[in-house]
Amino acid sequence: MSKQDYDVVIIGSGPAGATTARLLAQANINVLLVDKRQELGAPVQCSGAVSRHALEEVDIPITDEFIQEPIYGFGIYDQSGAETRIDYRTLKPDEYGPEASKKPLGYVVDRRRFDRYLMTLAERAGAECMLKTEGLGYESIDDQHCRVHLRHFRRDFSVTCRVLIGADGLMSQVGKWAGLRTHIKITELASCLQFVVDRVETHGLLEIITGHEWAPGGYAWVFPKGHGYAEIGLGVIPTMSNNDAQWHVKHFMENSFFKERFSDSRILEIQGGGVPLAHPLRTQYADHLLLVGDAARHVNPITGGGIHTALSGGAVAAGFLQELLAQNSPTRADQMAGYQDAWLQELGNKMWKLYDVKTDIFRERDIYTRDQKLYETMSSYFSPESEYKKI
Repeated sequence: MSKQDYDVVIIGSGPAGATTARLLAQANINVLLVDKRQELGAPVQCSGAVSRHALEEVDIPITDEFIQEPIYGFGIYDQSGAETRIDYRTLKPDEYGPEASKKPLGYVVDRRRFDRYLMTLAERAGAECMLKTEGLGYESIDDQHCRVHLRHFRRDFSVTCRVLIGADGLMSQVGKWAGLRTHIKITELASCLQFVVDRVETHGLLEIITGHEWAPGGYAWVFPKGHGYAEIGLGVIPTMSNNDAQWHVKHFMENSFFKERFSDSRILEIQGGGVPLAHPLRTQYADHLLLVGDAARHVNPITGGGIHTALSGGAVAAGFLQELLAQNSPTRADQMAGYQDAWLQELGNKMWKLYDVKTDIFRERDIYTRDQKLYETMSSYFSPESEYKKI
């Protein structure tokens, strides 16, 4: 470390934290970005799908450094195999395709390389970055400053800053320091498991399979992984099944309408973790502090997707703080509330609307009716006319 005083300290260097750090550093704001891990992006807990628009809107160069496979659309299936296909190579053939003159709709990224690349961009923009650095707590000093306690390897130290950002994931410790309610109900936490496999054909689409039989409370997926590999996975709500995610993946692979396609598969890697299908935190700020990404529960409550919302939320946080710090304003909670207002306008109001849609689906007691609602909702969500393109 070269100093002990910063404008902003960010704990957590996932897509939200690293994007916030980069955009702030580009505005000549002194940023310290820390992460307790020694390898970014690990353990892998998501499929890694992200739209091209999500990368471009926050100025992330699209490079083979992190891209595994281009994506051109979606295949959404109901429980018995009926499909709604949304393939932009067919819908807009002059614009989308593998040819050099055309473009993909999105990508599957390697999360380890992607997160490392985002931290690299932040560091090159001027942010100071430290791995193996754990946050221990923080306290207010005055109206414009707080002190953050950190541990790097086994050495404890403190720094001061104007604003502390928690980008430290679903069960945010930073949020708990401030007394924010970061607890998530087990009924809204999907248990996700996916296999990286060989010998499974893919078609340049994100394939999503709905139905209580395969994934109670969630959905199953088959995504291209690049280099001839595929991801087969699903998320289930534990309270909606007597079996765990491993049982459901096995059941899906051996008994679904995809079973012939999976019959020669070879499992190369197993990845898993918890994914929230919940509403955003009702309060995402406190004195000298705000939360971004998974820490603020900026996760799509229908799909569980979090990369796009993390990148966009990071941009909202950076834009808000650039203006706040330039005005030399206090950083007490009443001033920090403007961040959440800006986020709601940009993303949050639609996320709340999606949460209400999801809640309505899973309140339905009749399984057949619920399955039909989910299939129709997912098909509509991914349509070109969807109002939810930003999330």
